[in-house]
Amino acid sequence: MFQNNIHTRVRYVFLITLIIFIFIIARVFYIQVFKYDDLNKLAESLWSRNLPITADRGVITDRNGKELATNITTTSLVLIPNQIKNKDEVSSQLAAILGVSKKDMDKHVNKKTSIERVHPEGRQLDYETAEKIDNLKLDGVYLVKESKRYYPYGNLLSHVLGYVGIDNQGLSGIELEYDKYLTGSDGAIKYFSDGKGNKLELTEVYEKPQAGVNIALTIDLDIQQAIERELDNVVSKYSPEHALIIAMNPKTGEILGMSSRPNFDPNHYEKYDNETINRNLPIWMTYEPGSTFKIITLTASIEEQTINLFEDQFTDGGSITVEGARIKCWKAGGHGTQTFLQVVENSCNPGFVVMGQKLGKTKLYEYIHKFGFGVKTGIDLNGESSGILFKEENVGPVELATTSFGQGISVTPIQQVKAVSAAINGGSLYTPYIVGSMMEPETNSVIKSISPNKEAQVISEDTSALVRHALESVVANGSGRNAYIENYRVGGKTGTAQKVQDGHYMSGNYILSFIGFMPADDPEIVVYVAVDHPQGVVQYGGTVSAPIAKSVLQDAINILGIKPDDEGMPKEYNYLDTKYVVLPDVEGKTIKEANTLLKGFKIEYAGTGEKVVYSSPSPGIFVKEGSTVKLLLG
Repeated sequence: MFQNNIHTRVRYVFLITLIIFIFIIARVFYIQVFKYDDLNKLAESLWSRNLPITADRGVITDRNGKELATNITTTSLVLIPNQIKNKDEVSSQLAAILGVSKKDMDKHVNKKTSIERVHPEGRQLDYETAEKIDNLKLDGVYLVKESKRYYPYGNLLSHVLGYVGIDNQGLSGIELEYDKYLTGSDGAIKYFSDGKGNKLELTEVYEKPQAGVNIALTIDLDIQQAIERELDNVVSKYSPEHALIIAMNPKTGEILGMSSRPNFDPNHYEKYDNETINRNLPIWMTYEPGSTFKIITLTASIEEQTINLFEDQFTDGGSITVEGARIKCWKAGGHGTQTFLQVVENSCNPGFVVMGQKLGKTKLYEYIHKFGFGVKTGIDLNGESSGILFKEENVGPVELATTSFGQGISVTPIQQVKAVSAAINGGSLYTPYIVGSMMEPETNSVIKSISPNKEAQVISEDTSALVRHALESVVANGSGRNAYIENYRVGGKTGTAQKVQDGHYMSGNYILSFIGFMPADDPEIVVYVAVDHPQGVVQYGGTVSAPIAKSVLQDAINILGIKPDDEGMPKEYNYLDTKYVVLPDVEGKTIKEANTLLKGFKIEYAGTGEKVVYSSPSPGIFVKEGSTVKLLLG
């Protein structure tokens, strides 16, 4: 009986031992197979250390490969506290070189950590400072390579490019919008240490950093430099509160140039206030557009056939009254009787009020929304505004009248460029964009190419052609003549918008603008200029902004290879199945000369004499082919 009990106990002990042994084997198997990676990382963290090497951000270039944002190599200070033998002495020496207090440096030197990056004093050191630290040859004190963002052209394109923080992270502009592409993968120098942090004499492992993706913008550096030059001239000459210029390809939405004042140097962004560095005025600023908005009213009127530019007439007596509100023309006494083409040439507010009335608020607002006002354009930059429009149900006769000539609503510069481009390019509404392609950093081969995005066809090509003609006539014969370039066809529209503060219009404070394009018959570039409250000059867009746009367009002639056009504006135009021709000027001519010039017209004479002293209609306007011309002889 006793022996049986012993055997039973032995069996139990054996069974328990076997279970324990099986559990141990299973546990070891689990650790070796399933937890190996985690435990290996923990073990490695105890005896290996990484000295970080920051990756280069992707390079940003213009459309022709010229570098606008690149990188320079700097050094940064890294400490391994456990390797520092005389911490008090090391702290004093480093504090003296870096120009900080010993108390601040003590926090780094005595920190209970495997690796301590001295931030911010030890980041991106200049050569002299780094050399002084290196010459100390201190244990536990390391200088590691670090990449620093560099903008070779300084202030140029600053708001578009943006800037990066000390940790190489994009904080605005392209640098922020495309940060995930531009940011590379950091590398390291890996070495091994004992439990106390002392470096072991084992082979170091170098992990190469991987640079970020390179980005090519749609910007043309030569056009951008022309824009920057003109803005510098504006600031020097007029001391405005703000100024901005945008250049775009109206056929694609590609931004060719964009800048504003005040601007900043992204190499030293920390020296500027937040408002200056974070507000990209061409896409952020909202204001009443003034007469440049008349292009939308004009386009809608032509598309809806509510006016005939060549035949319909409007008599301007200097003002028009809408529900008791008197709306004045800029010209005292008005322009008299004129065709609607002349209304456009003269930028006559009362004439545009009538255009708006003929359209009605529903149709006018339909086109305002069609052309993209009231919403963001979708440009690939941060900080865009959407502008402010009247709610249609709140639009009465007065609001309809003022909206017709660009008053009482708020839009952004980029919205205007987008909309006008659609009005003149054949009717296609394109999303503005500024990044053209992305390239692999090692080979610079294209990995992604961005194509134009056509949002909608907003008007017919025939309407667009007539809008181009009318705006070319503004430059040739009207308020935009200061943008005229001899032997080249230029179209455009001036704008003089009174600024609003606390719900009231400010006295003598205007935003003067001009939007122009060339060639007028087949536009390759559209340029928008706005100058906010220039000093010491007559407050008209045609006086201030049109010459600025002209200078940029003149530069664009050679940059884009635009050919001269000696023929100039067409002398005839087919509109609504009717041929219209420019009426020749025969005043001062003999009867014989007049008959030759007016061949094909019906001529009625009055008076006696051998020379023409007066003709009706007035010369230089479009009239129906074969219509009657009355001549007064004397």
